[in-house]
Amino acid sequence: MSDTWLTMTATDLGRGIGKGDIDPVALTQTYLDAAKAHDFTHRIYTTLTEDRALSEARAAADRAKLGLRRSLLDGVPISWKDLFDSAGTATEAGSKLLEGRVPDTDAETLRNATGQGLVCLGKTHMSELAFSGLGLNPSTATPPCVNDHDAVPGGSSSGSAASVAFGLAAGSIGSDTGGSVRIPSAWNDLVGLKTTIGRVSVKGSVPLCARFDTVGPLCRSVEDAAHLLAALEGTKPADLRGASLDNARLLVLETAAFDDIRDAPQKAFRSAEKRLKRAGAQITRAEIPEVADALALSPILFATEAYAQWQDVIEANPSAMFPEILDRFRSGKDTLARDFLGAWHRLHALQQIWLEKTAGYDAVILPSSPILPPNLERLMTDSDYYVTENLLSLRNTRIGNLMGLAGLTLPTDVPSAGIMFLSAPNSEEKLLRLGAAAEAALA
Repeated sequence: MSDTWLTMTATDLGRGIGKGDIDPVALTQTYLDAAKAHDFTHRIYTTLTEDRALSEARAAADRAKLGLRRSLLDGVPISWKDLFDSAGTATEAGSKLLEGRVPDTDAETLRNATGQGLVCLGKTHMSELAFSGLGLNPSTATPPCVNDHDAVPGGSSSGSAASVAFGLAAGSIGSDTGGSVRIPSAWNDLVGLKTTIGRVSVKGSVPLCARFDTVGPLCRSVEDAAHLLAALEGTKPADLRGASLDNARLLVLETAAFDDIRDAPQKAFRSAEKRLKRAGAQITRAEIPEVADALALSPILFATEAYAQWQDVIEANPSAMFPEILDRFRSGKDTLARDFLGAWHRLHALQQIWLEKTAGYDAVILPSSPILPPNLERLMTDSDYYVTENLLSLRNTRIGNLMGLAGLTLPTDVPSAGIMFLSAPNSEEKLLRLGAAAEAALA
């Protein structure tokens, strides 16, 4: 039975605990044993917090026996991206620049999740300082993609996705600044939720771009995403009962989203679109030219703020960084203040136009990524390939970050090719209901 636990959804595990069929201590030990025995563990986890995990599991077991469970996920073990502070455990954000950084307190989201009874298995590898959508990190470790062990897994929440996809965690918490939850989720056939900027606390997490940084789960089902979001906030999960696609209004975004798309992601999207229609969704297509205008602002908005955040640390020891990531940070070095502020003024105007043009739809849909996971070895030896694939990997997801939206990626019938749903800011509950119905249609 314990082997089955490694592939169950987090919510099904929680229900098993509630019924008395699953012991949280045995469950946690099963995950720890699986992680310690796995061939790729050193490439997925930076550290396993075994003592903490077992202590939390024992407390969850006691609560279950007394009928005092704090949430459906009380006693369920999950992993955390290595940019969330955890007291007494190194939090280095995938960078040699932060080597030996050990915080005294947990990040607010980790405290909230612990308060809901979730068990912290450990910390997972990530792209250096979260500034890449590929998941390649020669400075620390590059996790494998579950569908192609010679390919990168997507980033920057690379280890988070791998830990769930390889059965080494029941769910994981990552961050999304330009697609860092959704890309690794899509490439590893998981569900990934990008939350609205400011909805989930980033206090106690290592920043990249404060105006874009968000926190969200990578998991095996939309129901898991709903309950993990509630755990992060210390609130009740969205009610997914009766979710349906009947008369759901979906808009296929044609601007930019299909440019340079590869055959497999395009095939996956068209197949998914047909199944959504058969389930009752009303789907139309449209250009929104303002998307292209917003994407053109990306180099100014992201790199400038990222370099401003990290310039002192980077320039004190630049040789400690992977050169491709160093170059990306430094691309924001010489931006003039008037250009940066002007770009933000322009983006705010474009966001308003987006909301006006999409107001009549429940969600905008598009391929989660226009490419499949690139080959790791080629990324290391071909700089032009690295730049091209990195920019393409994040192109579609970045639309949601630029427009300040909530976003959800779901797996399709094509491995490593997801379909993404974007909805208005702070509409996560509605988006999750729509996602639950879509998940059933795509199964």
